[in-house]
Amino acid sequence: MPARYQINTTSFDHYWKKGAGAQLLLQLGYTPDVRAADRFRHFLFEWDRAGDVVADQLYAKTGFVKAQEALSAYMKSEPVDPEPKRIFDHFFAGIDLTPSWLDHDKIDRGIELSQRSGIPGLLVLRNYCLMGGYESAAINKPLIYTGALKKGAAKRLTETTLFWVNITRKGAFKKGGKGLYHVISTRFIHSFSRSSILGKTDWDNEQWGIPLNTWDMLATHLGFSLVFLTGLRRMGFRPSAEETEGLFHLWKYVGYLLGIPLELLPEQESEAIEALYYWTMTQPQGDTDSVALAQALIGETVSSGFPRSLLLRKLMQQIHLFYNHFFLGPYSCRLLQIPRPGIGNIACFFLWRLRRMERKMNRPQFRQMAIRAGGARQANALDIYLKYKRH
Repeated sequence: MPARYQINTTSFDHYWKKGAGAQLLLQLGYTPDVRAADRFRHFLFEWDRAGDVVADQLYAKTGFVKAQEALSAYMKSEPVDPEPKRIFDHFFAGIDLTPSWLDHDKIDRGIELSQRSGIPGLLVLRNYCLMGGYESAAINKPLIYTGALKKGAAKRLTETTLFWVNITRKGAFKKGGKGLYHVISTRFIHSFSRSSILGKTDWDNEQWGIPLNTWDMLATHLGFSLVFLTGLRRMGFRPSAEETEGLFHLWKYVGYLLGIPLELLPEQESEAIEALYYWTMTQPQGDTDSVALAQALIGETVSSGFPRSLLLRKLMQQIHLFYNHFFLGPYSCRLLQIPRPGIGNIACFFLWRLRRMERKMNRPQFRQMAIRAGGARQANALDIYLKYKRH
């Protein structure tokens, strides 16, 4: 058992008793027995072996850029050199891309919710899912070992936004969509990173488990599904039962493609709440690396090149700080040393406006308009990241 595995009595215990998790447990109807988490701890030493084969046989030999180019060509059915083709043929032979349980109608509902969340959805991803994830010291250690701090928060933000936007577009996982490529390429990025960490650093498996292990991958998956959904509701969104079911089905498929064992992937919210409880309640709280990652994310807004006006960048930073406190609460913000906003409370107006608009979502025409407009704003935000914030 790695040293990181311990019953948590600090930040995550606070989350479930006095933070947003308390509402989730109320919704669940009971508090899971944390001792049941023992049956998952072996997943700290499990990882995506199939992805690692591709990383070792191709990515490590040809270089990351060439390997990604070969993957893109292969998935477009374009000519690929014999050796990469052989490696990809073997990998994809082990995956059923259209499993019997896959329901594209449900995926469409999840994508529609993601798109109609618009810019507020991106604020949830940044200021709740991403920042909140820094509260665990263990899951963030691979970021430290791969030089995330040196590369800067802007690079990770851009990569995360690129991934999320491209898998939440209409038809992303149908023929001609970009979703499948972005998920599989991310899977190989994880394997390449794991191989690099184990081969080139002093990573301690006994302390942290395998880097990017299966249980931590599930936790990241829950961040994009359950935590994202919780953040939307906190802002005033009221997803329908069909949208909620669709969101979990979308992420079940994404998680499956990323190599997470099917039996771990929740199909409904109650299962996701239990899974998040078991993982969080056995995590060590944040450390100095957590604080450093949080501070880098806070500083990204001002140090980036957009907006061009420094005054506007500082205003945006204040708004992000407001949402950090809005989602995470004072306990977690103290732990991550996130300062209180000075003038960021102007964001309260946006919350009021959003909640007013949400009351109209029972009108089909208005909902479709919100999906189109929200998706367009997200795509525009991605363009800004790619233009100003990638490096």
